[in-house]
Amino acid sequence: MNVIAITDPQAPQLDVYARLTQAQLRSRRRPEDGLFIAESAVVIGHALDAGYQPVSLLMERRQLEGKDRPLAQRVGDVPIYVGEREVLSGITGYALTRGVLCAMRRPALPTVEQVCAGAKRLAVLEGIVDGANVGAIFRCAAALGMDGVLVSPTCIDPLCRRSVRVSMGTVFQVPWTYIGEKKEDWPRAGLERLHKLGFATAAMALDDRAVSIDDPRLERDRLALVLGTEGDGLDPETIARCDCTVCIPMAHGVDSLNVAAASAVAFWQLRAR
Repeated sequence: MNVIAITDPQAPQLDVYARLTQAQLRSRRRPEDGLFIAESAVVIGHALDAGYQPVSLLMERRQLEGKDRPLAQRVGDVPIYVGEREVLSGITGYALTRGVLCAMRRPALPTVEQVCAGAKRLAVLEGIVDGANVGAIFRCAAALGMDGVLVSPTCIDPLCRRSVRVSMGTVFQVPWTYIGEKKEDWPRAGLERLHKLGFATAAMALDDRAVSIDDPRLERDRLALVLGTEGDGLDPETIARCDCTVCIPMAHGVDSLNVAAASAVAFWQLRAR
């Protein structure tokens, strides 16, 4: 193992953990140079299992000497920076609740056609901006049998640190990609693309024309369920261009659920049978 004790918290090798913004990590100009941060041994392990390439580890010394040593042994010769908890908190600006971070290279994403090939159920995320919600939706998608996730250009990066952490590594297990590169690519071009690939599209929205998610008409061979941003929900154009609108029946005067909670209910009800 290539273990390096932290002696200078300002060392440029630690910038990825402390001083680079999410935009700088993502590197839109040169995607092949992009990085993301995975947190906790479980999440990092899932990433390694999926073939993601580590660049470095940042660990509490006690983790390296204890239960996370097997993880450190999996990363080959990449640098493993170690220090005491207080030192690491000073570098990152927050306590490492799981004691370990890993900087990893971003993968080349598949095409929409590759994600859709053989799929029967897709989740499409429109403009969801909370990383915790995106991570929770990925976890629900993995657990409840969705075949892939498509992300609109205005959605938060699924590989942001919070999304990766909340997903518990399922963002590495469910095939996903962006459905369009620019804001203008969604919804018209994106929905047309899905229709050409043989998918019926269902918009989850509060609408007088919406049918219940247990409506038999939703038992389609290939179905893409479109989920909207927190607060405002789906764009009216998206709703108009989808084949149907669906909702979850509510009780006690509640009008809706958090988008992640709603995704769990809908994924279970609309799973392929």
